Formats: sequence, C-alpha cells, structure tokens
Amino acid sequence: MLSWLPENVSTYGGDIDSILYLIYYITGAWFFLTLGTIVLFLFLYRRREGRPATYVHGNTLDQSAWILVPVVIVLGLDLWIDFRGAEVWEAVKGHMPPADVRVQLTAKQFNWEILYPGPDGQFGTADDLQLDNELHVPVGKVARVTLKSKDVIHSFFLPNLRLKQDVVPGREIEAWFEATKPGVYEIPCAELCGFGHSGMVGHLTVHSADDYEAWLKRTWPSPQSSSARLSAISGEPEDRRP
Repeated sequence: MLSWLPENVSTYGGDIDSILYLIYYITGAWFFLTLGTIVLFLFLYRRREGRPATYVHGNTLDQSAWILVPVVIVLGLDLWIDFRGAEVWEAVKGHMPPADVRVQLTAKQFNWEILYPGPDGQFGTADDLQLDNELHVPVGKVARVTLKSKDVIHSFFLPNLRLKQDVVPGREIEAWFEATKPGVYEIPCAELCGFGHSGMVGHLTVHSADDYEAWLKRTWPSPQSSSARLSAISGEPEDRRP
C-alpha cells in the first residue's frame, strides 16, 4: 500500500510514513463501513408493495445513537491520530540534533541560493561558497539548513526525505535531515510563488563519505588537510574527528 510514495531515504521518514498509513487505513475502513451500511439500508428498507413509509421523528435515544455512536468513534480515532502525530512532530520539529553539516538556503523567484560556510566554518566570510540549486551533504550525517526568502513565500520540499518547510520572508527557519542513501534527489518548491514556480527545482546530492571528501577538495583547494576542511565545513572541531 502507498507504493506511489517516493523512496524514503530519511532517518525520520518511516515515522512520517507511519502517520500516513494510519490515516489511510482508518479513513479507508471508515469509508467502506459507511458505504456498506448505506447499501445495506438501501436493500433492507427499499420500497415494497404493501409496506407504507414510516415517518421517523429522530428524537429517541435509539435513533440518536446512530449519530452519537459514530461521533464518539470518530473522535477516538481522531485523537489516536493526533497523539501519534504529536510524537512524530516532537521528534522532527521539537528536537534538533547537533549538526554535522550547516548550510544557508535562500529562496527567491525562481531558484534556491545555497550558501556553504567554507573552511573557516563561518558564514559571511570571504571563503563562503554560493551554489544555485545544488545542495551537497554526506550520507549518514545530520544536515541543518537555515531557510530564508528574498521575496515571497516558498516551500522547501525534499519528498524522498519527507521534509517540507515553508520559507517565509523576514524569518530564518531551521530544518534538519539525515539522509540514509547516496543519490541525487529533487528539491522542488511546494508553494505557488509566481509564473516560474514550476521551474523552481534544485537537487540534493547525497555523497558517500569518500565522495563528499573529494567534493570538498575540489571546492576548496587549499594547503589545509582534507580533514581540517571537513571539520570546518561541518562545524565540528578538528580535534574531535577520528
């Protein structure tokens, strides 16, 4: 079921998918139960010769139960979804783990400006690198993204990582993810942002550890050791790295 969903390559994607499955099966079961009841009533209470129609006031407890009992059941199912969803929300939004990689992503009509801090690990310095529509991260590492907008509301969307976050002008919003599989994945804008909205697509490249190291060497050639560059770009002190 739900095989049409994109492949999940996120550490928390399974939890989000579990909420979708829960909603899907509850609403599906309720739909068929309701439809089956309607069909049953159409058969049992169809017009028959010699049986007059009955006028039902609907003000007795038995008759009211047809409304009250489903209301209680639906409320219970809704609370089940809410409580389960709150657990996942807390895991994804309420708790942000320490970042191995940090980038700033600025949305504008109609592309993503992605800023890397460079070997010094600081944004706003001369060694920063800006790439349009290219986000590079290593597999199995926590990437934290600071989202900003230059103009209108956009929406940063990583379908394969089950991450979707609106990007609002005048605000800096933090998001994070940890990819579990190397590959190249689309970053569409999921908020209608103007006439070029459909073409606002970037790409997330999830590298293996060696490929990410090689990408750093190509991007910031310097006398520094590759481990020093990786430490700086990830924000982790070099003396803590293996």
